Amino acid sequence: MTTPVLRLAGVTVRIAGSHILHGIDCSVAPGGVTALLGRNGVGKSTTLKAILGIVPAAGRIEFEGQDIIGRPTHRIVRSGIGYVPEDRDVFAGLTVAQNLELAHQPGVDPDYDTVHELFPELLERRKQRAGTLSGGQQQMVALARVMLNPARLLLIDEPTKGLAPKLVEQVGDALVRMAEHTTVLLVEQNLPLVRRVARDAVVLDTGRVVHTSPAADLLADETLLDSLLGVAAVPGPGGAQR
Repeated sequence: MTTPVLRLAGVTVRIAGSHILHGIDCSVAPGGVTALLGRNGVGKSTTLKAILGIVPAAGRIEFEGQDIIGRPTHRIVRSGIGYVPEDRDVFAGLTVAQNLELAHQPGVDPDYDTVHELFPELLERRKQRAGTLSGGQQQMVALARVMLNPARLLLIDEPTKGLAPKLVEQVGDALVRMAEHTTVLLVEQNLPLVRRVARDAVVLDTGRVVHTSPAADLLADETLLDSLLGVAAVPGPGGAQR
């Protein structure tokens, strides 16, 4: 069996007296996209933050076989994990070019060729302040920052939230490209996009893992989807969603 690039065992998180994660157990196989799914408020974003050390967690989180719980976030990132937060977190007062320059890691040749191939608009707007960009353009900046550096695991939180369909397709292109070179753990509500990009699926409910399977199997099972997510089955390409 393939050794997982990421494994969570009994991971719990308490924030301000609230018990958010109740013993997360799951693993992420190397390569491709694993989708982390669930209704709103079940702990998906908190799980990503626990992996990064942004919120304190107990249990065991192994990245490439090494327990990283308790390490400071900057050390976790430097070990080879990239992160795209849900709220994008661009530096509004800096230009697009400056936002990307801040992501450069020492001794690494940034991959601007791939970034500009997928997001040519960022090259055109390199001198524009990031705070004046649309939400979709800011999401391009957030994705581009992690694509500049070679990461062995990318944590991406709801990259298509609030985006127009054309931009959703562009984000999907970027995710497919990323997954050719690294492992992606993706939190996403857009299930047609999940069908397009994800190999595996993990479903959370009330801070616990309640289902794991190939993504295609989950998305084709109407009864299971309704039970776990409250939605109908997601059709294949060319099908109509109920």
